[in-house]
Amino acid sequence: MTLDRHIGDERSGGSNPSGNPSLSDIVEARISRRSVLAGGLATGAVAFLGLDRLAGGAVAAAPRASSHGGGGQGPLLGFEAVLPSSDDALVVAPGYTVDVLIPWGTPLRSTGPAWKKDASNTSAEQAMQIGMHHDGMHFFPLGRGFFASRVGLLVLNHEYVDPTLLTIDGAAEMTQEKVDKALAAHGVSVVKIALVRGKWQVVDSSYNRRITGNTPMLFSGPVSADHPMLQSQTGNPVVGTLNNCAHGYTPWNTYLTCEENWNGYFGTEDPTWSPDALQSRYGVSKAGFGYRWHLADERFDLAKNSNELNRFGWVVEINPFDPRSTPVKRTALGRVKHEGATFAESCGQAVVYTGDDENKDYFYKYVSDRPWRSEIARRRSPLDHGRLYVARFDEDGTGEWLPVVFGEGPLTAANGWVDQADVLIRTRQAADALGATKLDRPEWNTVHPRTQDVYLTLTNGSAGPNAVNPRNPNPYGHIVKIVNPQRDHTATTFAWDIWVLAGDPAYDPQVDLDETNIFGSPDGLWIDDDGRMWIQTDISNSSQNLASRGYDNIKNNAMLAADPETGEIRRFLVGPRGCEITGVVTTPDQRTMFVNVQHPGESTTAWGSPTPENPRAVSNWPDYDPEGRPRPATLVIRKIGGGKIGS
Repeated sequence: MTLDRHIGDERSGGSNPSGNPSLSDIVEARISRRSVLAGGLATGAVAFLGLDRLAGGAVAAAPRASSHGGGGQGPLLGFEAVLPSSDDALVVAPGYTVDVLIPWGTPLRSTGPAWKKDASNTSAEQAMQIGMHHDGMHFFPLGRGFFASRVGLLVLNHEYVDPTLLTIDGAAEMTQEKVDKALAAHGVSVVKIALVRGKWQVVDSSYNRRITGNTPMLFSGPVSADHPMLQSQTGNPVVGTLNNCAHGYTPWNTYLTCEENWNGYFGTEDPTWSPDALQSRYGVSKAGFGYRWHLADERFDLAKNSNELNRFGWVVEINPFDPRSTPVKRTALGRVKHEGATFAESCGQAVVYTGDDENKDYFYKYVSDRPWRSEIARRRSPLDHGRLYVARFDEDGTGEWLPVVFGEGPLTAANGWVDQADVLIRTRQAADALGATKLDRPEWNTVHPRTQDVYLTLTNGSAGPNAVNPRNPNPYGHIVKIVNPQRDHTATTFAWDIWVLAGDPAYDPQVDLDETNIFGSPDGLWIDDDGRMWIQTDISNSSQNLASRGYDNIKNNAMLAADPETGEIRRFLVGPRGCEITGVVTTPDQRTMFVNVQHPGESTTAWGSPTPENPRAVSNWPDYDPEGRPRPATLVIRKIGGGKIGS
């Protein structure tokens, strides 16, 4: 059975039945009314580059800023763009070197179980190895000054598994051992790495550990572990984190891992079972994503243990510097399909932005009640005591953050809400009731370190045609820019606009990109300390390289760099066949970049499907072993002769 990981992509209508307006409806109304003042947004921010072009002249273009970043220290983008590629190879800009680090199955320690290329490693061995399908990632320095960029902890997510590649016989027969190995391949890896004789490598350390689908967890915030809706009907303890996609990190040196498509791990063979309203809103179904874990483990059987679902869909905080610490699910941030947890700060308060990655779902932010430093000093988590908001995008280019708070607006006892815990367990339904704006799969977001503007990727979706994005469905996606008044992340109003419309001008003449920078399905997003925006793409394997889907010119997934002020975009690297490019971070000196290549060699419409007999049918990256199989891995990118990445 082929596992369709992209259950929330442009082929899905999503699970949002509400009548709330979609972003495309709002953009259409806004452009048709030509209601934005020429030369600026309602908050006084300048119009975003190129909006006049997309809107048919409705908005005056902003003056092009200097192409210098980092205080005028040189051009922000200083590399030669690479062209699209459909090869089974990693292509990077000229002048850069690439090494492969910690591919799936790498032992956490030199004495650990070695990777077996026939996938015969046991579940117990997998729990002592790097997990499958690397995703969000952060580098925590272990030294100061010079050494901060030469030794540190690399912490990375493992989003999901491919049953065909995970075990010797694939998904032919479901067993408890296969469930256990899959659970062990999920979660998070923490590894100490160091630059040794010019090469980055894993270092044996007590820090090195795995957090998996079976690791004990704590719940904190308004929803406690003893909440009735979290009690297992089959007696399972509170363990595990699943579908760890994007991430975040905090200034108090913890890592935030986000549980995204957790609904797909559950199923049942019980013909009498049907989803209730809450389960339907989260996309729960009998078949799930085809993992079939419920056939061997009652923990994942919807008819026997429906409350297990409610233990997932949270942001999980991990202390990478304490290997004995228990990860904590921070429930005040809501229960959705979290895609990213980007930290910002205003007035000393902690702010966390997160998208709900499903077609026609919403964008959220959390604001702590008190300054985070004082909370940490009191040994209280800044992520437990605060207010959750959901975004409403209005037609005039402004927006409002609506409080997802019990007792406010429609979220009252009279309307069937019990308390804040109930609101957070049913976050999507609460946002529906508030009238939040539907979006085309809100994914990663990032905050510009200088301007404090927020950028959000909308990967693709089916909200419908409009003047700025006349596509139904929208197979290419776009990036939205959000401007806070006075750069205040705690403000309850904002201004917004489209920063770039992704796609291929050969299929959509409204797209203003060329062969050096065409891209589709923007997903990963990060702005480095100099202000370079790094854009990573996640084109569905059902669309990669296909003319019928408008992706033959865009080809394999890629990573691009952009200047947010000028709008200049250049392609920096292209991945091998069947992969997604995701996760990006640099060392503090910006001279080493880490990037993840996820699911190379998975089933694609263009290239075929791997089988247990031939796992190399689509890709054999990075080992190119004639008896091996494709392996997700982390790239280590450095500039020949030294220098900041991208400069």
